[in-house]
Amino acid sequence: MVKWSKKEKRLPMITESTHPLVSSLVNGLRDTRIDALRFRHMVAQITSLLIYEAFTNMPTLTRKIDTWQGRRAFDFLDEEAFVFVTILRAGLPMLEGANRLFPDVGSGFLAMKRDEHTKKSRLYYDRVPSCEGKIVVLLDVMVATGGSLSDAIDLLKSKKPASVMSLNIIGAPEGLARVERRHPDVAIHIARIDERLNADKFILPGLGDAGDRSYNTLKEEES
Repeated sequence: MVKWSKKEKRLPMITESTHPLVSSLVNGLRDTRIDALRFRHMVAQITSLLIYEAFTNMPTLTRKIDTWQGRRAFDFLDEEAFVFVTILRAGLPMLEGANRLFPDVGSGFLAMKRDEHTKKSRLYYDRVPSCEGKIVVLLDVMVATGGSLSDAIDLLKSKKPASVMSLNIIGAPEGLARVERRHPDVAIHIARIDERLNADKFILPGLGDAGDRSYNTLKEEES
């Protein structure tokens, strides 16, 4: 559980999945024996399950479709109300999972690199469609210190969306608390909250570098 300050009176906007299937898939990602293809596939599966849990009260619209009984009107999620934004590289499999459910939703991309000495992130790529009045769903696999996620949310809020929501696979309590303090209006749906950060600001037990494991770009000494 995330340890929130006793001084904070508001309810945290963080929801951790309690579904055993989600837990099983996350723990499967920790297995270093699975290959990159399987890793990406499991991340996409978890993302689909997170969307199922997070989209309970999302806006719908009524439209007519052709059925075996002729034209009928039904309710559908309003795909034009959303924008999916992922943080490269690790978030790409999450975007794939989201796009399988909602192929007509616009997609955006942010690239942020963590300085291994300062542990701070630096934005070097921003390719996001218009977010004004939209519900922006931010997709990022890991929340370690929370710096990258907080910075990404800052950037997205400057684009005047209706709201921002974050979907994440794993996170550390320290990083999640930091994001929640800085952005108390942002709902975070996360598959698993791990134990803590280590001295090097890596999540424990974690699952390694998700971007490297997704695309077989491990360092030579690690491969």
